Amino acid sequence: MARPKKADTPDLSERVNLTAGAIERLTCPNGKQQAFMRDTEAPGLRVRVTAAGAKSFVYEAKLNRQTIRRTLGDVKLWSIEEARIEARRLAVVLDNGQDPREIERKQRADKDAAKAAAAAKAVTVGEVWAIYLDARRLRWGERHYSEHLLLVKPGGVASKRAAGGVTAPGILHPLVGLALRDLTAPVIEAWAARETQTRPAAARLAWRCLKAFLSWCAEQPEYAPVLPSSNPAKTKKARESLGKAGVKQDALLKEQLPAWFDAVRQQQNPVVAAYLQTLLLTGARAGEVLGLRWEDVNTKWRGLTIRDKDASKGGVDGVRVIPLTSYVWHLLQALPRRNEWVFSSASAKGGRIVIARNNHHDACAVAGIEGLTIHGLRRSFKSLTEWLEIPAGVVAQIMGHKPSATAEKHYTVRPLDLLRVHHERIETWILEQAGIHFDVQAQPGGLRVVAAA
Repeated sequence: MARPKKADTPDLSERVNLTAGAIERLTCPNGKQQAFMRDTEAPGLRVRVTAAGAKSFVYEAKLNRQTIRRTLGDVKLWSIEEARIEARRLAVVLDNGQDPREIERKQRADKDAAKAAAAAKAVTVGEVWAIYLDARRLRWGERHYSEHLLLVKPGGVASKRAAGGVTAPGILHPLVGLALRDLTAPVIEAWAARETQTRPAAARLAWRCLKAFLSWCAEQPEYAPVLPSSNPAKTKKARESLGKAGVKQDALLKEQLPAWFDAVRQQQNPVVAAYLQTLLLTGARAGEVLGLRWEDVNTKWRGLTIRDKDASKGGVDGVRVIPLTSYVWHLLQALPRRNEWVFSSASAKGGRIVIARNNHHDACAVAGIEGLTIHGLRRSFKSLTEWLEIPAGVVAQIMGHKPSATAEKHYTVRPLDLLRVHHERIETWILEQAGIHFDVQAQPGGLRVVAAA
């Protein structure tokens, strides 16, 4: 048999002493997608050539009767000696019964885990807070989401309404620049002790939100490793620093109704005046009434569709429909229809008025009523119904409180017309005590005040 010439294509059926020339002459046989040229010096080392002419070093061997093939690299980037050294190393690994592919997968996983751990250590509270809000947004109401944004706002925005002409930073803003791993119990306790000196109610609310945030972080595999085993916000010292919220008692007395209605109806902005009266006469939450759209006012069936506050804060899920009582109906009919909002504003950015706390405070000052908050109007509705001995379940359903008893929850169904009987009675009585004579046949604005009997 004649010895092959150096210029001939290598015989792929035999082992070949790999040289640069042999690799250069290697071609893929016609009709095949790839072919291999085996090395004589390093068992398992091959040079693969594809039909397109690409060439690379490959290691091939068997482990547990299964063929293992690994690409080492392009022949233009690897020298023959480097390929032989790597092939021998892999042979040793296989000889020990280990799969080099599994070893590399574990190394990659360890490397990725190390990178993730380093990233988790460097991530800030503010960065995770933004991810937390995005993850929870679909489960929250819009107001609840907005309140979480306000907790971490930087402040410093020019505002005529803010003290000093600029908005104050959110109560949790001092913590957002910290690394998540540095949000420890002593840090939170120091924050609680500091904030409770100036705004205890806001600090208690923020603390509850912070606890929920850290509980969520503890459930996330990327953040859990940098947090302690127990929630750092749930400490006795922080709880004691923040104290307990006092029971609020602000509510309108029956005798104060004439003065309150008179002062509110004198407001220069008729939208604000109607808003405040609607709050008292429906017992709804301030944000619920503010969120009324014209599509929520059903004049055919005389109903108001109220979008309840989100369930995460204790409200009834979804929406509720309450009676559109006669006086409230006339108040709403008299309002301008600028846009989709019932309590609209021509100048406000969102197209509707904001919660009119300052207007209400001014009206109470005129009426000589001290300490009555906007939420106190909701409390007033509930308290004033006690004079009429209205069933507690009826009042709760109108106000949007969850049923408190099994019979209420599962066996009592009150249609809108039945609620209207009680709600109209409540409204009529409140207006009588306020000295307001209301003619249901009058056109919008056709109301007059008469002296109380």
